[in-house]
Amino acid sequence: MSSDERLPLAPLVAYSAPALGLGAMFFLVNLYLLKFSTDVLLVAPAVMGVLFGISRIWDAVADPLAGYFSDRTHSRFGRRRPWILASLAPTLASFWMLWSPPSEIPEPLLVTWIAVAIFGFYTAVTIFSVPHTALGAELSTRYDDRNRIFGARQLAFNAGAFLAVGAMSWLIQSPAPRETAQEIAVLACLLMLPTILWCVAGLRERTEYQGRGATNPFAAVRDVWQNPHARLLLFVIFIEHLGSATISILTPYVSEYAILTPEKTALYIALFMIGSTISLPVWVRLATRYGKKELWLGSMVLEGASFGAMFLAGPGEWILIASLSFAGGVASGCGATIGQSIKADVIDYDEWKTGERKEGIYFAAWSFVFKGSGAVTMLITGVVLQAVGFVPNVPQTDEVKLAIRALFALFPLACFAIGIVIMLRFSLGRAEHERLRSEIDARG
Repeated sequence: MSSDERLPLAPLVAYSAPALGLGAMFFLVNLYLLKFSTDVLLVAPAVMGVLFGISRIWDAVADPLAGYFSDRTHSRFGRRRPWILASLAPTLASFWMLWSPPSEIPEPLLVTWIAVAIFGFYTAVTIFSVPHTALGAELSTRYDDRNRIFGARQLAFNAGAFLAVGAMSWLIQSPAPRETAQEIAVLACLLMLPTILWCVAGLRERTEYQGRGATNPFAAVRDVWQNPHARLLLFVIFIEHLGSATISILTPYVSEYAILTPEKTALYIALFMIGSTISLPVWVRLATRYGKKELWLGSMVLEGASFGAMFLAGPGEWILIASLSFAGGVASGCGATIGQSIKADVIDYDEWKTGERKEGIYFAAWSFVFKGSGAVTMLITGVVLQAVGFVPNVPQTDEVKLAIRALFALFPLACFAIGIVIMLRFSLGRAEHERLRSEIDARG
């Protein structure tokens, strides 16, 4: 397929398929692992926060390595698919470990088990997601077709997230959450297995991109930092996800302890995901008419306002939380789709400047700050909850409830406000991208 052709449906579906299983696993970990660990396994929240925080330090090494070696891989199967296939076994094993710790073991051994599982899971996700997102940027160089590619990927990811919400609801209502968690882990692994195999078997990669990765990993990282568009996105992604991660981390706490509606926890998350999912084709269509930057800025305004207004909700006011969750979800669909498309355009700027194709190292950098911001939010949440005297499974003090509401609403509001100010400086639009692509193609 030439670079100016629209990607056909069959490879588009094959590419998007693994995001279904990834969404189910990744969202369930971010959505409920912290609460499952504190309320069911009875691990101290600060301990879990530290584990998540340290795992992100490892990502500072793992993500760039995965990106660099993926860029440099040369095989008859391409640069990306061997890594996607290699991620399968560690992903399944580590996810099962997260939800199946042995019962009645001493706390130090339990913490060790969870630590190994967390590090293993995020490492496996890196081995998969960095080459997979890099592959998405390679499938087409068309400015608008990239919106469609990453929109389809996000649609599959959101479908998996819906499954995670259902799994969370099942866990909340289960009289035996440990056993239920093990059953969910097995089902998720059975979902992930065929989707990865389908992706590897159903796609072909561009042979002309092989051998065009950076020859020096430190030079590759330097190129990312020296790319002004990429550097700006690093800050925007970190700040934006620092705030948006609260919807998955803190919704169970807000619902149970502040709004006093634990039975509606899954509803809030589901409405957020419904809003995000149904908005995806709308954002893709709007991007052909309006600029990607302008759409992303508008979505950040809406998402930040939706989170901030949640601070006004008091006990029992579930309709307000539900409505704002839906509005925030609609806004989040833009960043998940158009934001990814913008990243692919930024990589073209690097090709114009260096002559190299190193999608892996670029998506590794963005993946690191994305996961790192979520871990920072978990770390802050765990430390703050313990500092204000949070005790699981009992009514909370006014101080604890205020801390939970502030972390859930005011913290993301501030983050999105900062992200908007930074994103205003982004300058790589349609006209500039088309000029760069024309010059790159002219070089042959």
